[in-house]
Amino acid sequence: MPTVLRHGPYRFFFYANENDEPAHIHVQRDHALAKFWLKPVAYASSSGFSAQELSKLLELVEENRVTFEEAWDEFFDR
Repeated sequence: MPTVLRHGPYRFFFYANENDEPAHIHVQRDHALAKFWLKPVAYASSSGFSAQELSKLLELVEENRVTFEEAWDEFFDR
């Protein structure tokens, strides 16, 4: 479960067994979890986050998309 970025209370990561899915990033804070697609950046799913917090997370994913894509490609050797 490679962690790509920590920003405040948020941990951005992906699971090591998800190479059969399109590039995406998970975000966790406490017991809340969300998933965002990277190409293009889009909300995929969540549990435990408010709509306001999801909007903030979407912005963070957009700001860090290149970093997330590079980490994904490097990890899965693409």
